[in-house]
Amino acid sequence: MVNREPIGVFDSGVGGISVLRELVQIMPNENYLYLGDSRHAPYGTKSLEEVRALTLENIDVLLQRGAKSIVVACNTATSAAVAILRKKYPDLPLVGIEPAIKPAVLYKPDSRIVVMATPMTLKQEKFQKLMKQYENQAQIIPLPCPGLMEFVERGDLDGEDLKKYLTELLWTVKEEKIDSIVLGCTHYPFAKKMIEQVVGNDVMIFDGGNGTAREMHRRLKVAGRLTDSETKGTVSFLNSCDTEEEKQLCKYLLTRE
Repeated sequence: MVNREPIGVFDSGVGGISVLRELVQIMPNENYLYLGDSRHAPYGTKSLEEVRALTLENIDVLLQRGAKSIVVACNTATSAAVAILRKKYPDLPLVGIEPAIKPAVLYKPDSRIVVMATPMTLKQEKFQKLMKQYENQAQIIPLPCPGLMEFVERGDLDGEDLKKYLTELLWTVKEEKIDSIVLGCTHYPFAKKMIEQVVGNDVMIFDGGNGTAREMHRRLKVAGRLTDSETKGTVSFLNSCDTEEEKQLCKYLLTRE
């Protein structure tokens, strides 16, 4: 028993590579198949029906390619479709992602937490329920970030344009002290360094990637589908924008320090 079928990882673009990095760190001997739907990005400004249809279609592609489990590494797609996917594939180890509000609340009770996410993630019932769960323990401020994921999709992670965008965006919530920021989109960890420059080092930044990777490890273990291979696994990339630039960007984001 070696179980070398890949773990399928899906995102609306290249952002889910931030989760893929965590998966590779926790389960280095597994094989991975990453599918990014950059042609239809961003999902965060689309209708619920559109996001649902695109997510189901892309998960089918990963399963047809032999994926033994699925990580929906996209907050918007998780909110829109993960409940439907669980019903459709009851025996499939399947993990979505949600904004890491709980760790931020536990880090400092009665704190002021800004949740940066796509407009659609913030509107979804799943997010509203999550926020309500902790509203008595912290002041949670949702901050829609239209346009931020596009910087990551272009690989523009260190430029002055991004710094200007973030400075203007965060200005609205920086009038009072921020204790922590939750990155509610898998693209945003790639802009973390720039966010730190704008808000300063005393603001803690949380994202859900590591928790998602640990949960997938747990589910594969329970299902008896973890590989017992002792050699390092492989990572393959698929993208609906099937260009050489896109492939290079995926490899760059996976290995970027």
